[in-house]
Amino acid sequence: MKKIVITILTIILCQTVFGQVSGNVNYQNQVKFPDNNINVNFPSNADISISVKGLANVKADTYVAIFSVSQVGKTTEEVNELINKRINDALTEIKAKKNVETYVDMISFVPVYEFEQEKKVFSKKSYNEIPKGFELKKNIHIKYSDPNLFNEIMAILSKNEIYDLVRVDYFSGTIETVKKELMNKAKLVVQEKIKNFESLTGETFANAEKRISDGYKMMLPVEMYRTYEAYNSNSLNLKKNAQTNQANKSITLYYQPIVDKEFDFVINPTILEPVIQVMYEIKITINRDKKQSAVSNKEYILITPSGEMKTLNLK
Repeated sequence: MKKIVITILTIILCQTVFGQVSGNVNYQNQVKFPDNNINVNFPSNADISISVKGLANVKADTYVAIFSVSQVGKTTEEVNELINKRINDALTEIKAKKNVETYVDMISFVPVYEFEQEKKVFSKKSYNEIPKGFELKKNIHIKYSDPNLFNEIMAILSKNEIYDLVRVDYFSGTIETVKKELMNKAKLVVQEKIKNFESLTGETFANAEKRISDGYKMMLPVEMYRTYEAYNSNSLNLKKNAQTNQANKSITLYYQPIVDKEFDFVINPTILEPVIQVMYEIKITINRDKKQSAVSNKEYILITPSGEMKTLNLK
């Protein structure tokens, strides 16, 4: 009987081929890629170590955009009336879109202060804080399934002076199916690698002691945006001590997915839009010195002519 000890480690951070064209970002050399290791524990005393890593690029089927709204007013009635009108006017138009849901989240409601000079005889000037009004903040959550609707949603919100996009979250209902596909593909690659080692060593590892560990990791698009600053240096040979005034460079963000060159296989390798990236890694150790004997795991019982039962030790 084979004896295989299996340890499963699952790491889930959330419930997510490049051409030869190079962009300006390479001038800066400041891009830091995330750590793609899944941190699967691996024994250090194994004779043979086999590792397989798979990556799946999953297109989202649902999105949730969050916008921040802020309003100030002299009284509580005024500030509530103003912010509710902005939000309700926008949501009335947005809810008319197909497959769109909305939710308004209360964030804060605080007084706003200003300083007033206090006049005193025979003393220095002092300033006291006095309330001058109120500030109300709310977040609008908008769930939609068609990414082409986003521009329309932005246009509707901007008409109501709502501009602050906090974040966009990506979701997919196929994550569990993708995980199973990654596991099945990795299993086939592992079996192929074991056969290759058997061919190279002239041995069979069918009865060898094995230890297995595996794990998942998921990266969402919101985690994969990097800062980019437009770069252009002056090539003029200026005189020493010459005064120069450099123009401010435009700073923006760009989507940088995990590069697939580190993986044994990739599901949906071509990326056109931000995607949820699911990684799976399986590691197996084969201890060639410890063979599992089929006889050692069986118990033999001898029945004597008198009907007495005795266990036989065949080790």
